[in-house]
Amino acid sequence: MAGLREQKKKATRAAILNAAINLFGERGYERTSVSALAKAAGIGKGTIYSYFSSKNEILLAFCEEELAFINSEIKSKLDPDAPLAEKMLLVFMSEFRFVTKNKEFGRTLLREMTFPKEITIDKSLKIEERFLNLFVSLLQEAQEKGVLRTDIELIIAGGHFYSLYLMTLSAWYSGRLLSEEDVQETLKLLIDQALTGLLPRKIPASSTTDQRNNS
Repeated sequence: MAGLREQKKKATRAAILNAAINLFGERGYERTSVSALAKAAGIGKGTIYSYFSSKNEILLAFCEEELAFINSEIKSKLDPDAPLAEKMLLVFMSEFRFVTKNKEFGRTLLREMTFPKEITIDKSLKIEERFLNLFVSLLQEAQEKGVLRTDIELIIAGGHFYSLYLMTLSAWYSGRLLSEEDVQETLKLLIDQALTGLLPRKIPASSTTDQRNNS
C-alpha cells in the first residue's frame, strides 16, 4: 500500500508540473492561477497546496529537476580526463537543453530565477548555490590537476562562468543566436576566452631575440 501511495504522489506531482509547463508557457506565469493549474492537472486546488506552497515553489521544483538532469548527464557523458572547457560546455549545454524544451516556459523560469520573489528567495539562493557548486567542483578538480591557477576565488570564478551562460541564454531568447549550434559555439568561445584571458600573450625572451637576429 505504501508503494502505491508513493506512486500516486509522484503521479500527482508530475501532473502539476506538466500543467505548469503548458500553462506558464501559453499564458505566462502571472496570468496563470492556481485554480487553472489544478483544473489542467485534474486535481483540486487544495491538493496543489499540499505539494507546493506557491506558484514560485513550482518553478523551484523544476530547478531541482534541472539539477538532477545535469548531474545525470555528467555521470553518463562526462569523460573524467576531458579538458576543463569541455566539461563546462557539457554542463551548460545540458542546462540549456533542459530549460528550453518548452521555450516559453524556459523564459518564465529564467526570469523568475534571475529575479526571485521574496517569498521563496531563501530556497532560490540555495538552488543557485548548488548550481555554482557544480562549477566550483570542476574548477577545484582542475586546480588539483595543475591546469588552473590556485590563487583564484573559486566561487567568484564559478559565478563568472555562470553569468556567461545566462548572457548566452538571453541572446538566444532575444534572437541574436538562432540555433543550438550557435549557442554551443558561443559558449565554447566565451569559456575559452575566460580560461586563457584577454591580455596579449607574452612572447618568450628567446623568441624576441630570434626575431631581432632574423631582421
